[in-house]
Amino acid sequence: MTEELFREDSYLSNCDATVVAVDGNSLILDRTVFYPLGGGQPGDTGRLSWDSGSAAVVDTRYGDEGSISHHLEEGAGQPNVGDTVHIELNWDRRYRHMRMHTAMHLLGSVLQFGVTGGNISAEKSRLDFDMEETVDKEAVGAALTALVDANHAVSCRWISEEELDAQPELVRTMSVQPPRGKGSIRLLEIEDVDLQPCGGTHLKSTAEVGAVRIGKVEKKGRRNRRVNIHLDN
Repeated sequence: MTEELFREDSYLSNCDATVVAVDGNSLILDRTVFYPLGGGQPGDTGRLSWDSGSAAVVDTRYGDEGSISHHLEEGAGQPNVGDTVHIELNWDRRYRHMRMHTAMHLLGSVLQFGVTGGNISAEKSRLDFDMEETVDKEAVGAALTALVDANHAVSCRWISEEELDAQPELVRTMSVQPPRGKGSIRLLEIEDVDLQPCGGTHLKSTAEVGAVRIGKVEKKGRRNRRVNIHLDN
């Protein structure tokens, strides 16, 4: 398994690691700060360097048995198994994903309906809600801004799978359940605002989200409203 340093500290932007496997243009490392595609959040990109060269990391994905695969640009040179490498995130892109992901949790706390889907990108993000009501963009936008301005603390903690089973109301997503099998589930907590399972990367406070606004609201079915959000800076 790859040690997931980003789980405990989303602000780590670089680290040294050891190459444990090479598969084509992909490398598996023993530890990483790179977040792999999952939960609607894209895989991180950045750069990997070693004694005799360097290469761009163009995507990060889960591999087999808990490993994380770092996909290098086509035609790039590669280190060998056992080599020590230095990896560094495209931090600006990651940080926007952190701001977006935290903002999506705030949106879900304002629109308290079941979540049927979602997607995060650096440019815009969206949540799909199991609702028939019309979304009042002005009111929802004002509520989001108030939550950002209130500077609520954001943190993560772990509970057992049995504890989650005893609190099914914590799971807001209707089509996807938290991954099981490791014995524990990671919770994201926005103090006095939100508490639910989430494995993504997040901020330390809601104030860091910055200027956020509601974009297009789309009707995707009788009981499905898609709400897009944008960061203004």
